[in-house]
Amino acid sequence: MKDNHIFSLLEEEKYRQKSGLELIASENFVSKQVLKAMGSVATNKYAEGLPGKRYYGGCEIIDQIEDSARDRLKTLFNAEWCNVQPHSGAQANAAVMLACLNAGDSILGFDLSHGGHLTHGSTVNFSGKLYNPHFYGVEKETGIVDMDKVASKAKEVKPKMIIAGASAYSRDWDFKRFREIADSVGAILLADISHPAGLIAKGLLNDPIQHCHVVTSTTHKTLRGPRGGVIMMGKDFENPFGIKTMKGNLRSFSSLLDSGVFPGTQGGPLEHVIAAKAVAFGEALTDDFLQYTIQVTKNANAMANEFVKRDYNLISGGTSNHCMLIDLRNKDITGKEAENALVKGDITVNKNMVPFDTQSPFVTSGIRVGTPAITTRGLVESDMIKVVDYIDQIIKNPSDESIHKEVKNEINNWMKAYSLYPKVSYPKSELV
Repeated sequence: MKDNHIFSLLEEEKYRQKSGLELIASENFVSKQVLKAMGSVATNKYAEGLPGKRYYGGCEIIDQIEDSARDRLKTLFNAEWCNVQPHSGAQANAAVMLACLNAGDSILGFDLSHGGHLTHGSTVNFSGKLYNPHFYGVEKETGIVDMDKVASKAKEVKPKMIIAGASAYSRDWDFKRFREIADSVGAILLADISHPAGLIAKGLLNDPIQHCHVVTSTTHKTLRGPRGGVIMMGKDFENPFGIKTMKGNLRSFSSLLDSGVFPGTQGGPLEHVIAAKAVAFGEALTDDFLQYTIQVTKNANAMANEFVKRDYNLISGGTSNHCMLIDLRNKDITGKEAENALVKGDITVNKNMVPFDTQSPFVTSGIRVGTPAITTRGLVESDMIKVVDYIDQIIKNPSDESIHKEVKNEINNWMKAYSLYPKVSYPKSELV
């Protein structure tokens, strides 16, 4: 059978990716060797369990691949223990919560409407349905988290778990202070570093590993790997919270977390994805990746400064990482309208709630933008002025199809100079 339909669509998607400006902060472009590992024969192997402790035969080589992924990740983050099997960041958070919490336990996370994540206690998510969620947020005047108020909230609700991390927060996190707060109320501290993980790995932002009980992350975004998740600990330790399992108290916290992944929330791991994770972790250990992360932050700062010059309201006034959250209410346009208009010019962003938003989550008052993907393409600080100018043209003229077309043509011609997967194609003759 020749599946011309799907492979022609894949070719169209490749063309879309290489022709436009990808500014979604949670997206990136993996290397060709990561793509190759993702499409490898490892997809054929079932491997429930951990290396050396599988429930299937024939895992000798797969074990070596997964061990390589674990070793590289531990080196990258200076962690003593990790699990590379979670299918996503949401799955990683679900596994940690299942392992550490009982239904109805209180958790304290960053408010979704202020830039948090669904899995940090949103009432529409498992984390808000199974557990008792409480939230901290940013200050209306500064757009920054007030740690004294986090401490006060923790003292008030006495959560079993505190979560530090976000999906749309442009500033660094004070993990040391979070640990002091967690210790003061006897809470487990979980850092979700899904967005800034690549920057943290190369020492550009505060390190959660030495302060937090558990760290979760995705493997795409600033880590520039395949879509997936991981769990890490800086140092394994005896179960300090007296957490009970079906087998009684587990000796180590790592054993508890392993059980949260399998059999707690997942069956067989995606070994082709784990192979791609191993490749990406190896890439992240290089000096080239360090230079990449430095450029990501330089581009983000240059972009933020240009937005501010053009009277855009950036939450917190700028950025310390790879992303920025923009409140568009002073531009008389909603996030949904901006997203829909920008995509017509081949500029991809996502609508996003802003703190104290007056619109629904389906409309929003803002957009989130980031620099990981365009930095991978090769753009530098001076290019950010051009990028912001294109955005500004469309934001000011959201219904002007002629401007959309003009911007699209200019961007398409511009991006021809920045190659993306030149030898990767999906011909219609490809066999399934």
